[in-house]
Amino acid sequence: MNRRDDNEPSDPNAPLLPSEPRIDQEPQYEGRNGPKPTTNLEQSNGWFIYALTFSAGISGLLFGYDTGVISATLVSIGSDLSNRPLTTLDKSLVTSCTSLFALIASPLAGILADKFGRRKVILVADVLFTLGALIQAVTSAVWGMIVGRSIVGLAVGGASLVTPLYISELAPSHARGRLVTILSLFITGGQVVAYIIGWLFSSVSGGWRYIVGIGMLPAIFQFFIVLTLPETPRWLVQAGFEEKATKVLSRVYGSHHDSGLMAKQVMRDIQQEVAEEEEELTQTNKPSTGNWQWLTNVTQCARHLVLVGGNRRALIIAVMLQATQQLCGFNSLMYFSATIFSMLSFSSPTLVSLSVALTNFLFTLLAFAFIDRIGRRRILLYSVPVMALSLIACAFTFGSVEMPNPESRVRAEDATSDSAFLPVVILICLTVYVGAYAFGLGNVPWQQSELFPLNVRSLGSALATATNWGSNFVVGLTFLPMMEWLSPGWTFAAYAAVCVFGWFGIYTIYPEMSGLRLEEVKELLADGWGVQESLRRRRGRPGVS
Repeated sequence: MNRRDDNEPSDPNAPLLPSEPRIDQEPQYEGRNGPKPTTNLEQSNGWFIYALTFSAGISGLLFGYDTGVISATLVSIGSDLSNRPLTTLDKSLVTSCTSLFALIASPLAGILADKFGRRKVILVADVLFTLGALIQAVTSAVWGMIVGRSIVGLAVGGASLVTPLYISELAPSHARGRLVTILSLFITGGQVVAYIIGWLFSSVSGGWRYIVGIGMLPAIFQFFIVLTLPETPRWLVQAGFEEKATKVLSRVYGSHHDSGLMAKQVMRDIQQEVAEEEEELTQTNKPSTGNWQWLTNVTQCARHLVLVGGNRRALIIAVMLQATQQLCGFNSLMYFSATIFSMLSFSSPTLVSLSVALTNFLFTLLAFAFIDRIGRRRILLYSVPVMALSLIACAFTFGSVEMPNPESRVRAEDATSDSAFLPVVILICLTVYVGAYAFGLGNVPWQQSELFPLNVRSLGSALATATNWGSNFVVGLTFLPMMEWLSPGWTFAAYAAVCVFGWFGIYTIYPEMSGLRLEEVKELLADGWGVQESLRRRRGRPGVS
């Protein structure tokens, strides 16, 4: 029997050949079943990893831009679509359709990422970003804008799932939190760019077409960059391309004095996990062949995700974090901040919205510096209460301001005699809320890939991301009606209640994942939530308080 070629797919159940390294040999290997490699060993080829992260992170820029751009667009369209002003229903549909189609795309993207690889899904997303932006820029009807935003939603859903998955599978464990946070930096940076461009074109006739059309440029740029990027080593091993995976790992750990040994250690960790998971599938399922093999694999993966205790706990944690991230109402600011500030009498609502986006970016940058040092769990436990208190203060202040109907063009200064400082108080409350959100809840849920073992990672991440977009859809569709029917005060009070419930969920079941290798997390959740064990491990690491 000849050793398989690196470019040929392998039988996942075929035995290792004599010349191949076996995971049950070489007892000197120090990995998941031996002493954990020290931090000094966990060195990475910094420039290579950051180049990969930057290139893949352009998806985050597109994600953020298309999230932020709608705020300025809604107040700039006027009667350009269907020859009439936009109604509340129009605004809600144009805004929420992106989230709805992102919800549809994210589970599908997870399946495609397992079948074809993470990199190819990012390429497809770039094509969809370009097409959606083009349709929005040239349409003259409300339905055309909805179609364009829906296509962008497909792109956002795929990119928001696969890009953090791609980065986390390439990143060394000691830097994984910071590298995935770079994606959040791109997202918030994209929102800042969207508000700046929205402000620059706000006084230009038909300027909203330029605002949405510019979204094509980074998508085209990323498409050609991603063509040169490697696939993740974990997907390559799962697909049977061990030699390619080893080469990628050698580049990841290229700055280590013995990069070859480090790459082999990580490689064997991945091989062991893949072998164990394939053995589980073989024992619990009959082998399937033919054109429906992929459907059988997805079904088996879904069964393991739900029926295996550790996988189920990982899914519950990921879904809880993603639902809390959206149902706390943050994206109501991203989508409707210009509308809100226009109603609050600010003369340049798009420019005021820019201050909120800048706060989001700066505190995401702060999270990048501290997330691995403070830890995911602690950073959430500290920041979520600040969010809740800010929303409660905002709700009380809104209760003192008589707000006009959102469809009305009359600003609050013409409709109420309230003191001028109340809108400023609301702005300060919202800014504090955004800062706390960006520091914690805006980043940590996107670390979701680290929760799942390799065989269910794509599907688990897909379902969690679908929860994010489903919740986002609810917020986008209901925010303006809630402002009308419940009042702004009760709307923000409801978002504060979500923060309170989310905090108790985090305190109860979310363990500390900082510094753990992806293969170690499976062991942590195997017999329980692992909260106390994770804290014990963190306290035992050198230099960690």
